[in-house]
Amino acid sequence: MIELDAAAFEALVVEELDLLPDEMVDGLDNVIFVVEDLPEDGSLDLLGLYEGIALTERGDYGFGELPDRIVLFRLPLLSVCENEDELRDEIHTTLVHEIGHFYGIDDERLHELGWA
Repeated sequence: MIELDAAAFEALVVEELDLLPDEMVDGLDNVIFVVEDLPEDGSLDLLGLYEGIALTERGDYGFGELPDRIVLFRLPLLSVCENEDELRDEIHTTLVHEIGHFYGIDDERLHELGWA
């Protein structure tokens, strides 16, 4: 496990977001990215979470809707990495995984694609 304070971790998340292909992020409508230390249950098992309504499930979605959230959990991500390169890779994978959920891709398909 490596140690990284919240500000430095958030900076890595922003850097990894900036590296994602435009085709992936341009379609993210009304989505915010959040970093939290731990999931609500306090476990270290969950690295990220998509909270919202996937594009494939949206009906009358529009004006006035609260933004969907993609949450990355700092302490679980730190706990599975031994150095900054591994952390960057895991942040990248977690971002792609959760963005995939925004687009309606389920865990099984993300696994098949190598993003789970």
